[in-house]
Amino acid sequence: MKVITKISLSLLSGLLIAAAWMIDELIPLIFIAFVPLIFLQDRIGDEEGGIKGNIFGLSFLAFLVWNSLTTWWVWNSTAAGAVAMLLLNSAFMATTFWLYHFTRKKIFHNKKGFFLLIVFFLAFENLHLNWQLNWPWLNIGNVFSRCHSWIQWYEFTGVAGGTLWVLLSNILAYRIVESLKTKDKRQMVVSIITFCIVIIVPIIVGKIMYKSYEEKGEEVEIVVVQPNIDPWNEEFTLSAAEVLRRNFSQAEPLMRPSTRFVVSPESSIHENIWLDNVGSYYSIKNLELFSKNYDGAAYVIGASTLGMVPDGEENDFAARKFYDADEYYYSYNTAFMIAEDNDIQWHQKSRLTPGVEMMPSWWFLRPLKNLAIDLGGTVGTLKAEGVATVLNFEDYKIAALICYESVFGGYVTEFVRNSADLLFVITNDGWWGDTPGHKQHFEMSKLRAIENRRSVARSANTGISGFINQRGDVIEKTNYWEPAALRNTLKANEEITFYSQHGDYIYRVASFIAVIVLCFSVVISIAKKR
Repeated sequence: MKVITKISLSLLSGLLIAAAWMIDELIPLIFIAFVPLIFLQDRIGDEEGGIKGNIFGLSFLAFLVWNSLTTWWVWNSTAAGAVAMLLLNSAFMATTFWLYHFTRKKIFHNKKGFFLLIVFFLAFENLHLNWQLNWPWLNIGNVFSRCHSWIQWYEFTGVAGGTLWVLLSNILAYRIVESLKTKDKRQMVVSIITFCIVIIVPIIVGKIMYKSYEEKGEEVEIVVVQPNIDPWNEEFTLSAAEVLRRNFSQAEPLMRPSTRFVVSPESSIHENIWLDNVGSYYSIKNLELFSKNYDGAAYVIGASTLGMVPDGEENDFAARKFYDADEYYYSYNTAFMIAEDNDIQWHQKSRLTPGVEMMPSWWFLRPLKNLAIDLGGTVGTLKAEGVATVLNFEDYKIAALICYESVFGGYVTEFVRNSADLLFVITNDGWWGDTPGHKQHFEMSKLRAIENRRSVARSANTGISGFINQRGDVIEKTNYWEPAALRNTLKANEEITFYSQHGDYIYRVASFIAVIVLCFSVVISIAKKR
């Protein structure tokens, strides 16, 4: 096969995947978008009689196109981070595809073993959800957030089910290509019928579930606030009084005696609040006063906070030393819940953004830990809580997901298993500007709603804020980059879905199989050399 043909097929695959990701009408392209890459692997494996070749480079090109066209907007918040993210994630995906090539060649001599593509990609996505260079933004199953009526069965499988569906469809589509090559009419008919069934049946099931699902739980009235504070030019210069004034001025016209929650964005408060004396700060006192003035409604809001490092934890990767004292402190990204005559509760962000809120703690990267530039205004690695803390108010139990946390489906199930009956997402997506970034982030809340059958109230500093019901429908949302507030009623559901109960079981099974297959392939390779 000519080099130009290989490169063209690689580019075609990257462009097809990106098109499905970016344009609603082209989402069905995802079912054939990997076919050029599968074809490349199949041909190169046959041509070379071994595992040598340029599968890594060709797949890297395809994945770089996909990553660049869909997540270029990260550049707006951190240019260096964007370049690193695009190159690293493309390399990780290419490595995953190469491992598929390697194991298929070693075990099946490139004749069978297409299922290994599914196994290794699921294992890779599982890795991206659980290691310190996490970036599950482009996990393949996320692509269906914009046609959520198709994937109501995510309440059983989570996003992993969507990834499996896409890759299986692509393998079956390639079988059609194979039948054209061999001119086997019987195989062609069987392959086409199977391909159509695998695509159509899940959509029909999703549509039936969508129409038949009835929301569950007690109704609760919520106000979400979008203060629209410019993160680049205002956020760190405005006084605490002005920040609260902007939030309160949006919320107050919508407040009623029946309103039980007000939700404001991530990192709204920059008052250097020390958690051991939290009640003494201006912002906290005024939030308590707001609650008192409005029938004790609970206020959920984001803040940058600080805490002393306990004795014996000075060597913790996130510990920061005072300049003028031999003591250490932690910096947190916090979600507060504040109400009149109620204990002040908080949840610390646990899924931190690599390169922005933290650097990996691996020994060879430890000298770089202070290169993490927290968009909350500090420099260095934040401290992760590591626990899915549920906030309690009256009879309601709230999962206050802070920004990036809403991308991690399995992590959100931990809140649900801890009795959360409502999901609040507080975020500041203004760093990315008016790009696809804030839209993609909003869409992911629909997936969390379906997976757990939990209603979502979302407050974003510059948008998009809104309400999502248990079927993933957007009830109401704001425009981007304008001050706004919305009031609506959601249902607090206590029932737990199969996915909420079992989490990312598909990912775990695939990861186990991938490790076994890889080890077996290495053993075969060593044995052949000997």
